Amino acid sequence: MTRLTSILDEALEAWAYARQGVIAELRNLPAPAFGFRPAEGGRTVIELAQHIVESGMMMAGELTRPDGDFTRKSFEAFMREYARGVGRHRTKTRLVALLKRSHAEGERKIRRAGELFMLRPIRRFDGIEGTRLAWMHHGIAHEEYHRGQLALYARLMGKVPALTRLIHG
Repeated sequence: MTRLTSILDEALEAWAYARQGVIAELRNLPAPAFGFRPAEGGRTVIELAQHIVESGMMMAGELTRPDGDFTRKSFEAFMREYARGVGRHRTKTRLVALLKRSHAEGERKIRRAGELFMLRPIRRFDGIEGTRLAWMHHGIAHEEYHRGQLALYARLMGKVPALTRLIHG
């Protein structure tokens, strides 16, 4: 077990746990199921995985900018700035690799910024200021939300979600 020595270490460990959980849920699904869409208007497995990557890239990018501000652009403009090219990754293998790589890159950015920087304020999407570290926890919760969607998709396809399998052995 890694020794956590700071609140930044704890937050980064929480993000790693969330990302590993998303990857486990994706690995639990067969590759042909990545086109599954549970209902009209819902995202496919591919689209969910891409969205998780894009959001994580935006989170790490904006939180580590000296002038970071989540109201400085539209969500779509943030995606163009931080997540260019993510849409071309459409296979299980490529998406899992991208989830790993983008997380490692995001973690490096945040570690370089440092704990004191992460305690500085940033404007959230709703216009309210909070610390960058607090917003990072929002990003982690966002990934867990989508992990839950992937687990539900697994159930809808007749599979046991990866976390349930881990818990029950």
